[in-house]
Amino acid sequence: MTSTGRLDRDQLDRLVTDGDVDTVLVAFPDLQGRLVGKRVTGHFFRDHVLDGGIEACNYLLAVDVDMTPLPGYEFANWSKGYGDFVCRPDLSTARAVPWLEKTALVLCDLFDDHTGEPVEVSPRRILQRQVERAAAAGYSVMCGSELEFFVFRDSYEEAQAKRYSDLEPHSGFNEDYHILQTTRDEYLIRQIRNSMDAAGVPVEFSKGEASPGQHEINLRFADALEMADRHVVYKNGAKEIAGLNGRSLTFMAKYSMQESGSSCHVHSSVWDAAGERSLMWSDDAPEHFSDVFRGWLGGLIAHGREMSWLFAPTVNSYKRYQPESWAPTALLWGSDNRTCGFRVVSHGAGFRVESRIPGADCNPYLAFAATIASGLDGIERGIEPPARFEGNAYEAIDVPRVPWNIADAIGEFERSELAARAFGEAVHFHLVNTAKQEWAAFASVVTDWERRRCFEQF
Repeated sequence: MTSTGRLDRDQLDRLVTDGDVDTVLVAFPDLQGRLVGKRVTGHFFRDHVLDGGIEACNYLLAVDVDMTPLPGYEFANWSKGYGDFVCRPDLSTARAVPWLEKTALVLCDLFDDHTGEPVEVSPRRILQRQVERAAAAGYSVMCGSELEFFVFRDSYEEAQAKRYSDLEPHSGFNEDYHILQTTRDEYLIRQIRNSMDAAGVPVEFSKGEASPGQHEINLRFADALEMADRHVVYKNGAKEIAGLNGRSLTFMAKYSMQESGSSCHVHSSVWDAAGERSLMWSDDAPEHFSDVFRGWLGGLIAHGREMSWLFAPTVNSYKRYQPESWAPTALLWGSDNRTCGFRVVSHGAGFRVESRIPGADCNPYLAFAATIASGLDGIERGIEPPARFEGNAYEAIDVPRVPWNIADAIGEFERSELAARAFGEAVHFHLVNTAKQEWAAFASVVTDWERRRCFEQF
């Protein structure tokens, strides 16, 4: 095993032969950005799966978060019998899983079981297509995602028994940048940091966030596909490590209306085809924006509303967007201004855009794909960003804003010509149906809030 935790073919073979790996997690991201797949014995993976793959039911790309098969999909449905697709390991993603005994992980790409063609509606493929579009234009795209989460002293089993209400936050006060409280949390957060490093998911730092029990662990940036892979490994691993410690943590966008939401700030920048030189900074241009930067930022802002569902995919996602909550509402940009939807930061090779719109519940493959599609369109069409915003963007008047509910976001996304063109009609249809089914699921439920408010008074 390398010092980074990544495994090549020879290393994995040796670990299996020596008995140091007896289980390989063969997984892929679903539409919710979760890892799904199978646990394969080490020797069977080496002898059969590594070159041939495994089969899995294609309903996995046509279900909701509760694994309920959903209507309306062309790709997979009851009439077509819910057949299999083939999951072929991408060995470049192979890594140790140090928090699980004798376990390795490899991510897969999906292929049609009959034609052998890629499954275009799979999230990893959707992002790959946008990476390919950028490469065809002579660009590579670097991304970083900053995930926030809440930690509770309750275990997942205890939280479920309480119906996820009245949980005990791991701290009793806002611990933003606190060292004292984060020292008390360190037995858990340190395990996550070090385990991620050992699994080939490089960590830069961790910090307390702006609510009781809230934390952020920042990963090292990478090219878009590598960053999305790191994101899902980290997110899955953090929850597993919490569970192994009798704790629970959540990445839901808005756990409590009394506390800050949990964000997934997405940093992006455009580099040359080799990924060796940033194309964002100009010594002489206004704001130091190169033409590439201007188009990239212009595209992100211009398409912010129509792509919003890809950044905020659940009913809960939209409860983050509250005035002066650290979650943005205005599609504006500012220089190091955290009230704007887009924050321009750093300089030189580090010059980049931070989108503060996505929540921690986003699927990174879809969020990055939306970012690339929007930015490329801005570059290709020379879309100019608006003037830099100064002041409190929550108070800005007559400016475009993030949709305040999922129904509006779905309408914007369904009408998006860019999404249909960049993703393809079939993928666009698949994603729109996913969004509509999320809204339909919520609309079919009577909530506790409705009973409390309406039972006696109406």
